[in-house]
Formats: sequence, structure tokens, C-alpha cells
Amino acid sequence: MNGITLTLRTLHRGERHLAHDLVTVAERHRAEHEVHHVATDLALWSREHVRRLAETSAEYGEQLDEAPDRTSGGVFATLREKASEAVAHRPEPGLLLLRDLRELYLAAAENSLHWEMLAQAAQASGESRLLALVSSCHPQTLRQMRWTNTMVKNLSPQLLTSL
Repeated sequence: MNGITLTLRTLHRGERHLAHDLVTVAERHRAEHEVHHVATDLALWSREHVRRLAETSAEYGEQLDEAPDRTSGGVFATLREKASEAVAHRPEPGLLLLRDLRELYLAAAENSLHWEMLAQAAQASGESRLLALVSSCHPQTLRQMRWTNTMVKNLSPQLLTSL
């Protein structure tokens, strides 16, 4: 395994986790409509990244699962929805939301760093298809970071001073 396949594998795992975490946060904070809808939409980007990374990895002889984590359905979705309802009635849901947004930001930042590494390797090795993948996916990861950062900035003053 070379450095490119290792980075593809790491990024694939990171995007799978981010997609799963975005869906989990969307369900946990269903009462926060913007969080619920935007996080759900952002998860679609990471799912697409997972699919495209799996396709690209196959070209390097690496077999990665194209399907993103699908643990958001069935019994687990019902449990998360009930937990979301219970959390909405407790005094600390804002702190939980800030923690979740921070974790999403850090996951997206880690993925962004791996996209940067992949871009540098693609440029150094002249891999135009790999560079095209990065050019297509990395801006979406940056937008995931910006959204979570903006939400933290907007929510922190109110939530942290109201305790």
C-alpha cells in the first residue's frame, strides 16, 4: 500500500464517519430546524464523497465499501428521535448542540486536511483524475466546516450566557 491508497482509505473512513455523525446530529436536534435540515443535506455530500472515494480507490487496487454507513434507519432512528424529544425538554440541549457542532467541525477539518494531502500527492504525481476528485469534493468539505463554525459563532453567545 502506498501513501495515496493509505490517504484514500483514511479519507473514506473519515467521510463515512462524518456522514453518520451529521445524520445523528440532525436527528438528535430535530427541534432545531436549521440544524436538522442543513446537517441532513451536508450528510449527502459526505455520502457522495464515500462513493467517489471507493470508485477511485478501486483504480489503485484498494477495495472500499461504496455504501455509506446506513445505521440511521430502523430501530436506531426511532431511538434517536425519542432521545431528541427528551433532550429538547432538558435545560442543557444547547450545550449538547454546541458539543455536537464542535465535533462535526473537527471531523470536517480532519477530512479537509486529508483532502489537502491528497491534492498535494496528486499534483506531485501528475494524477489528474485524483486532482479532479479533490477539486470536486474538497470545497464541499470546506463548506461543511464553515457551516458548523458559523453555527457555533451564532449560538455560543446566547447559549453560554443563559446558563
